Amino acid sequence: MKILFAASECLPFIKTGGLADVVGTLPKALLSPEDEVRVILPKYRRIAEEYRFAMRHVFDTYIGLGWRTQYLGVDELVKDGVTYWFVDNEFYFGGDCIYGEGEFETERFCFFCKAVMEAMPRLGFIPDVLHCNDWQTGYLPLLCAQYRRLPDYRGVKTVFTIHNLKFQGVGSRALAEDLLGLGSEELDRVEYGGGASAMKAGLMYANRITTVSPTYAKEIMTPEYGETLDVVLRMRQGDLTGILNGIDRGLFDPWRDKSIASRFSKNSLKGKAKCKAALQAELGFAKDEAPIFAVISRLTEQKGVDLIADVIPGIIDAGGRIVVLGMGEKRYVDTFAYYERRCEGSFAFRCEMNDALSRRIYAGADMFLMPSRFEPCGLSQLLALRYGCVPIVRETGGLADTVTPYNRFEDSGNGFSFAGCTAQELWCVIALALELYNSDREAWQRLVSRGMACDFGWARSAELYRQLYASLR
Repeated sequence: MKILFAASECLPFIKTGGLADVVGTLPKALLSPEDEVRVILPKYRRIAEEYRFAMRHVFDTYIGLGWRTQYLGVDELVKDGVTYWFVDNEFYFGGDCIYGEGEFETERFCFFCKAVMEAMPRLGFIPDVLHCNDWQTGYLPLLCAQYRRLPDYRGVKTVFTIHNLKFQGVGSRALAEDLLGLGSEELDRVEYGGGASAMKAGLMYANRITTVSPTYAKEIMTPEYGETLDVVLRMRQGDLTGILNGIDRGLFDPWRDKSIASRFSKNSLKGKAKCKAALQAELGFAKDEAPIFAVISRLTEQKGVDLIADVIPGIIDAGGRIVVLGMGEKRYVDTFAYYERRCEGSFAFRCEMNDALSRRIYAGADMFLMPSRFEPCGLSQLLALRYGCVPIVRETGGLADTVTPYNRFEDSGNGFSFAGCTAQELWCVIALALELYNSDREAWQRLVSRGMACDFGWARSAELYRQLYASLR
């Protein structure tokens, strides 16, 4: 089977969020003697030179985009067995930012969708399944429905994956009509608030819809989580599947990770104590048994950062220490900078995105805070479990699917969770975690080992995707 992933970002080339992690790891997990897997994405200026210089130019041409005639080039790079194609157009992707806003953002990704369709025959790769990801590729299923009138495209089926329903790619109706030559029927089907939504186009025209966890698939069919598209999703619920995201267990392995101070595993946790000591020294914390709470996140309301800010005094008064790594809204940056000044030696804030530091934090911290208001899947809690950092999460989306609450009577579970959305409820489960950590270190170590033993690699989910693809034949 031939599978083509289309996405706006992909590790290791370009990343702003979890979408890049998925597109950078799932195709590798799908590789097999029976399946050819390719990935196509924009050739951003910000892609590192080591990758840009390694690319091979495949072809260039010009394509129509409404009344415009635009350059289309495609470069190629093969890495870890996967062929990656990069759509080259300096006008659309040569700027300093990966994403922008306004009508030019609509135009950029309408061009990308049109470029993918036009590139397929020129690349000699007409996929059986075109796997589209988030709103930036939302118009691809619609275009594919139009292109099926041509012989080359008749066998192409589309899968559209929702990574975050909140971002919907809404532009003006007139611009979508102009750029993609849409008729009134198509425009009516993708209409949203008087404009046109790329996300809705994907939901309306894809042969199958997936999202990144089973619980999120159920949640988005409700008004609370459906971002005003719940009616559309309920209409398509027979074609909607939730498949849990995974992580690359080879890439994230505390037994082999050279970024951390000492290797360790679920059966040998001595190295984790060394990682904690190294983290304490790096952050200016005293070298003692005080629990370290970690936050590695975009600093936004969606991630429940306001709840975290409210429980900081309680954690510090209880003898805990906190490290926050992330960037985001100014109000949260200012709050964490204030606590770092006020609580020197107990609170550390690093306003950056730093993969090596994040691994050191996962490996050295004791608990991980992730009280998201909604979370399609979440990868951070999976990485925390992998590195023996006990997650404390809100029961939503993929967090509910991956974190099983600790049960002291059965000595079971891999973390702590709460159902509401208040700082008081978050503090209650933090208090339970602190009580266990302080009173029964053997039970705590068993909890850590159970979390590390969880297998959230891609193998099972990749097989579910294969089954989904096969059902389209």
